Amino acid sequence: MTDKSGDLDEFDRKMLAILRDEGRITVTELAERVGLSKTPCQVRLRRLIGSGVIRGFRTAIDPARIGMDHVAFAEVKLSDTREAALKEFNAAVRRIPEVEECHMIASSFDYLLKVRTANINRYRVVLGERISSLPHVASTSTFVAMETVKDSWS
Repeated sequence: MTDKSGDLDEFDRKMLAILRDEGRITVTELAERVGLSKTPCQVRLRRLIGSGVIRGFRTAIDPARIGMDHVAFAEVKLSDTREAALKEFNAAVRRIPEVEECHMIASSFDYLLKVRTANINRYRVVLGERISSLPHVASTSTFVAMETVKDSWS
């Protein structure tokens, strides 16, 4: 999708701010809080979903309460950075469920992965057997998070 941020007006931005924090709010409550009637609010909400601005609705789960509070960041350097190799790596990394985020980086390494596991032992297995065996991986380096101070998406 192309950048359509200029297409968002004040009502759209208010709706998005509310929905980011309160994804289960009713349309009636949302409409009241942004200053619209229910029908125009529903139309706007459908447009935001249909255009891809809103990609979905999720449940925010506390990882510590389900035993998944170990977070590590893995720097990944590739042996080949031509477009075909990047596409192959991207497709393969998407299939590793423990990788929560993967970012291509402009640095001395190529990708930064956020990896969530139950503990350091499980991380070692994921790194050794899954991440290190991804296509074109030349080397990795790990940073273990000791505490999450801010997580905007949970």
